[in-house]
Amino acid sequence: MTQANGLNPSARRKARRFALQGLYEWQLSGNPSYEIEARYRVENAMHKVDLDYFHELLSRIPTLTETLDALFEPFLDRAFETLDPVELATLRIGTYELKHRLDVPYRVVINEGIELAKTFGASESHKYINGVLDQLAATLRPHERD
Repeated sequence: MTQANGLNPSARRKARRFALQGLYEWQLSGNPSYEIEARYRVENAMHKVDLDYFHELLSRIPTLTETLDALFEPFLDRAFETLDPVELATLRIGTYELKHRLDVPYRVVINEGIELAKTFGASESHKYINGVLDQLAATLRPHERD
């Protein structure tokens, strides 16, 4: 089902899932994100994916990691280096969306982060993602939270 603004939430969700997997690979392998994206497009059924959003996340986030990490790091309750790669990729996607995609409501950003963590993360990581993104949303989008 398509929303009035022409965006399909399911297609966006799939774009985030593939972007998370691509960012995970990028973080661990160091392969260029454009190579990862090209391979994902060839090896996966992408006809129901918001490809523009997938491209945006996978191409922009690697160029902004220092900025994104600095935004959410104050809300971590443990050392940055101890984040597992799934948590890190999920936080980077959520932080990117909170900062650069004001068209995505903060509640949607948080919910999508939780769902990514439930699907790909450790058993309780969704609670951690929720806490960090919620605090970050209060800072980046206080007007929405009121």
